[in-house]
Amino acid sequence: MQYRQMPKSPDRLSILGYGCMRFPTTESGQIKEDKALELLHYAYDRGVNYFDSAWNYHRGESEPLLGKFLGTIDRGKAFVATKLPSWEIKKREDLDRYLDEQLERLQTDYIDYYLLHSLNSKNWENLLQHDILSFLEKAKSSGKIRFAGFSFHDHYEIFSRIVQSWTWDFTLIMLNYLDTEYQAGLQGYKLALQNDMGVLVMEPLRGGKLVAPVPDEVKDIWQKSRYKGSMADRSLRWVWNLPGCTTVLSGMSNLEQLKENIDLAGRHRANEIDEEELKLYASARREYIKRIAVPCTECRYCLPCPQGVLIPSVIGVYNEAVMFGDRERHRKEYFDFIPEKGRADCCTSCGECLPKCPRNIDIPEVMKKIAGYFKE
Repeated sequence: MQYRQMPKSPDRLSILGYGCMRFPTTESGQIKEDKALELLHYAYDRGVNYFDSAWNYHRGESEPLLGKFLGTIDRGKAFVATKLPSWEIKKREDLDRYLDEQLERLQTDYIDYYLLHSLNSKNWENLLQHDILSFLEKAKSSGKIRFAGFSFHDHYEIFSRIVQSWTWDFTLIMLNYLDTEYQAGLQGYKLALQNDMGVLVMEPLRGGKLVAPVPDEVKDIWQKSRYKGSMADRSLRWVWNLPGCTTVLSGMSNLEQLKENIDLAGRHRANEIDEEELKLYASARREYIKRIAVPCTECRYCLPCPQGVLIPSVIGVYNEAVMFGDRERHRKEYFDFIPEKGRADCCTSCGECLPKCPRNIDIPEVMKKIAGYFKE
């Protein structure tokens, strides 16, 4: 296992962090406690020391399960991260209430790394209204949390605004070799380092989409590589190659995944990929991007739609389906995550969105096409 440190923390954190959001579950969705604890112990015994949870993971069961695990090991050798549910905060008192309940769930007196969960423009503005920064300062001074950060899901401009607003210890961003300009991206990674922040990375495999299925054109690119590794290996290797990336989170739900990732975390180091190999990553990225069907940048200028169609989200799922060549998986995402009233077939072709789109996309026609593509 390799270890790295954040600029403001003395902790040597394992470069592989255990994301506690995908434990094995029963058919009804409950965590299989024995199996989950077995996985956590296997990881801990082999050097994984960063464990990341959140209030809402596994419908609230993740933190209590992690708390049981902490009671069976040396607490001082495990670094616990969890997240404040930013969307649930309605008044200032909620901040203290959630933190105290999380400490109780985790059966611990302190949380090593405390994050504001899933910050975007809306959640950030809501937290500012409830004096979030003074809360974090108080929580740190009281010893309830050691380091404060945030996880992020929005555009770079919002990321920059949040970073400049306070002296943060660290951030958790989505980053992989495909999404270098998505959300915070590499620009956000560099900005965090400039501000002496630690950087943790989520979605290194793009939710598994960089692993399978892989388009033939991308496979052909990797055939030119002298490095013969799995798709998971290639993806994790790219992130670990970034010297400012302290820890990569992986939600490992079975022993096979865990063993592979631990093995890789023992082998890969920063700045180990040469220029020739980095050019192949860039070629693979370009090949994926070429496959994007609709040139939507998710600027959201087209919103609100009079009919309530969630235009950028609808296009986003469609683009991923085409990009990764996996209609069935993305059809499920489309119907699971986009509410019925926000889907493409609700478009009436009123045309109100047309003059608003800076890319001159014929949105009504695109909506017709997507409705047919995902038709059940």
